[in-house]
Amino acid sequence: MNAPEQILRLTVNGDRLWQSLMDMARIGATPKGGVKRIALTPEDKAGRDQFVAWCRAAGLAVRIDRMGNIFARRAGVDAAAAPVMSGSHLDTQPSGGRFDGCYGVMAALEVCRSLDDYGIRTRAPLEVAVWTNEEGSRFTPVMEGSGVFVGAFTLEHARAQTDADGIAMGDALDAIGYSGETPMGFPVAAYFEAHIEQGPVLEDAGKVIGVVEGGLGQRWFNLTVTGMEAHAGPTPMRLRRDALQGATHIMQAIDALGRLTPSTRATVGYVKVEPNSRNVIPGRVTFSADLRAATVDELAQLESGMRAAAERVCRERGLTLAIEQTVEFPPTPFAPACRDAVRAAAARFGYPHMDLVSGAGHDAIYLASVCPTGMIFVPCKDGISHNEIEDAKPSDLTAGANVLLHAMLDRAGVA
Repeated sequence: MNAPEQILRLTVNGDRLWQSLMDMARIGATPKGGVKRIALTPEDKAGRDQFVAWCRAAGLAVRIDRMGNIFARRAGVDAAAAPVMSGSHLDTQPSGGRFDGCYGVMAALEVCRSLDDYGIRTRAPLEVAVWTNEEGSRFTPVMEGSGVFVGAFTLEHARAQTDADGIAMGDALDAIGYSGETPMGFPVAAYFEAHIEQGPVLEDAGKVIGVVEGGLGQRWFNLTVTGMEAHAGPTPMRLRRDALQGATHIMQAIDALGRLTPSTRATVGYVKVEPNSRNVIPGRVTFSADLRAATVDELAQLESGMRAAAERVCRERGLTLAIEQTVEFPPTPFAPACRDAVRAAAARFGYPHMDLVSGAGHDAIYLASVCPTGMIFVPCKDGISHNEIEDAKPSDLTAGANVLLHAMLDRAGVA
């Protein structure tokens, strides 16, 4: 078999990939079959330690930066070339699953292991990345490690963020021994991230591979509606300034806005009612609005529609309104060359595939600001994620890793 034929037939070791995922899932395992490995906890440290041990056993050179991001490099023939990177995160939600984030890390590690099995050297180095605090369930903002890596916010700002107990992120990194010395940021030739879809589209369409065109833009807001607390008995309905009733009308308007186009989303996921007493008319309600869309114009329509509806409801009901924006990610198209590499690899193996847009945030969104970036989605059962029952087929996970292997080779080159 000549070299080109050998390269075209390369596949990962799917059994080894699955075993790595199951071994990592034991760290922070929950009784319902999920994982609780929250950022910078002892469980996160244990997961990181296991990953580093696997990388060193595979002959990868491990470095850690001041944000706790871990980089494991497989040397290329051209040591001066910027690496082709792939990875994701190991931290989870409080009631997370076995594959969100972890799959992207284990798939990238499996690419390196499989290339060793075949004795294949790449021109450019390959790099496996583990990004700190992607989930944002303990420290905010989300995708913090990759955000600092690309300069979206400063290292000092990120390390100063505190959790619900007042513990600073920098102190938590120090406590688990993952406050490294590698300087923040370095050139990257290309970045790929393999991930479960976290939605039902691929499964519904009967596709194995999602070629991710890019990420939806996101704008998050906190809305506070203030009325007047009063006794539920003596206060007639026509004289009430009920903050909760006003807020519910705004929430319904936000939900309706999410149906503007097939690619728009609008979600209220957090609500705080004060004083939250059975026989007191609510005087203050704070709630979130998560707006997502594929274009800047659609995002602007969602925001203007939300603001107009909220102002109208509060004006009609004698309520006051405050709106604070907390997050903004512009719509992020991924690099055509990276998308083409993913699509070509899927076609080579005969995997049913389709183009789609990511509705969730991923570290790839930040990496796209500094290098050509692509993502590979595989189905997850019933589209469920951020849940202990999150599941995926071993064959689909293997398929995604095979596509990742060839996409990375396309960008790194074979020596």
